Amino acid sequence: MKSLLTACGRKIAFSQSNGDGPGIVFLGGFMSDMAGTKALHLAAWCKKQKRPFLRFDYSGHGASSGSFIDGCIGDWAEDAQAAITNLTEGPQVLVGSSMGGWISLLMAKRVPERVAGLVTIAAAPDFTEDGFWRNFNEDTRKQLNDDGVVKIPSEYGEPYPITKRLIEDGRLHLVLRKPLKLSTPARLLQGDQDDDVSVETANQLFQHLEGPDVQLTLLKGADHRFSTPAALSLIKTSILDLIEIIEN
Repeated sequence: MKSLLTACGRKIAFSQSNGDGPGIVFLGGFMSDMAGTKALHLAAWCKKQKRPFLRFDYSGHGASSGSFIDGCIGDWAEDAQAAITNLTEGPQVLVGSSMGGWISLLMAKRVPERVAGLVTIAAAPDFTEDGFWRNFNEDTRKQLNDDGVVKIPSEYGEPYPITKRLIEDGRLHLVLRKPLKLSTPARLLQGDQDDDVSVETANQLFQHLEGPDVQLTLLKGADHRFSTPAALSLIKTSILDLIEIIEN
């Protein structure tokens, strides 16, 4: 396992393979890591296709340094930007899953010259505000303000620790409150059985994005993991669609 030392002093674990053509970067979700089903599947596929591929862990995730509870959207966006700018060459296709979809949108704004296209999978833009904070009752909000952290149940394992810093920092990086223009094509993928990110959220993002080629695809029966054979096939098809556009 290799690691990148960022300007902020965080060690970002990553795995990378070389190849020809536009590079592909996988951006994982909240409390997930680069050893997940989608990341590993795409790594193997890109290696077979001889395409450049990068996957990494945000700080506080997986094999990277730091504690999850100390992190926030701003930190993880900095990690992603450092990985993209230091570990890849030329324009990249960003594949962002859940929170990674939000971070991929931030990358399209911050380093547009490095982003050739976006594939989002159950993208969760602004989820700290529109998901967590909006659904907290007054008692939970008070506990968060008083204690600095609350824990909420998760279907994926241990409860999520949600910190006051995560919420407040998230407000600095919201993307659905003002125009969001893309100069590159985007493919938004969403399952209709997703209990974490709704079809309405996917449609809101689709309507909000301004770009030359933005498409939303709904996959019937797919949940938030988006890891069935049909879902994985759709991800690869979407990547190839963008690569064809880029190369032509």
